[in-house]
Amino acid sequence: MIYNTRGIILHCIKYSESSVIAKTYTELFGIQSYMINGVRAKKSKKKPGLLQPLTMLNMTVYHKKGGGIQRIKSLSSIPQKILFSPNISNLTISLFIAEVLYKSIKEEEPNKDLFEFLIYSLENLKSDHIPNNFHIFFLLQLSKFLGFYPSLGEKDTVKFFDKREGIFSNSMPEHPDYIARPESMHLSLLLQSDFEGLPAIQLSAQVRKELLDHIVNYYEHHIPGMSKINSHHVLSMVFS
Repeated sequence: MIYNTRGIILHCIKYSESSVIAKTYTELFGIQSYMINGVRAKKSKKKPGLLQPLTMLNMTVYHKKGGGIQRIKSLSSIPQKILFSPNISNLTISLFIAEVLYKSIKEEEPNKDLFEFLIYSLENLKSDHIPNNFHIFFLLQLSKFLGFYPSLGEKDTVKFFDKREGIFSNSMPEHPDYIARPESMHLSLLLQSDFEGLPAIQLSAQVRKELLDHIVNYYEHHIPGMSKINSHHVLSMVFS
């Protein structure tokens, strides 16, 4: 069957001298792998730039049930939807988000709310002045759709955040996987914020680095078999 769907490129690997396999999060079918033939050929009409991480596309695809590598009939970019700023921090965040999505989303089924959340978030990457804590906020919001969003702590119960249980408490957990003050308080503020309120939450470069390391580790605790996220180390350097 042939379908029209929107898709977000997450990761591409070389398949042959002229072809690639593109891991793509689609509006209709969730995560899918697509063979794209000839994209690396000199005379190809499919420009390699269309396959950069987080590029959003209109796609006409052949879809077969049962998974496996699918095929694309045609693809084109969606004008004025995803237009990244040349700002190095925006580009670094884009690569980080693409890596997180590639390693965390597994479902081959549609999730309209998740797809629209990603579109909204990526649109915000057009800005030349995105908040320095955008990437941490994104991870926290994404965890809602992945099933392990932290429980919101009351003001007087945010001394510790238990990464194994996803909860705040006044007492130190009996294991090493936790966040203590003041980072736990910053985490609570981010959980209670929205995108418009992020600029008001001022975090030092060191606090951002430590919180990012904690949240990446939180993902690794809650996604079985998740491979290591690497690009957040580069992200910490850019924002230092």
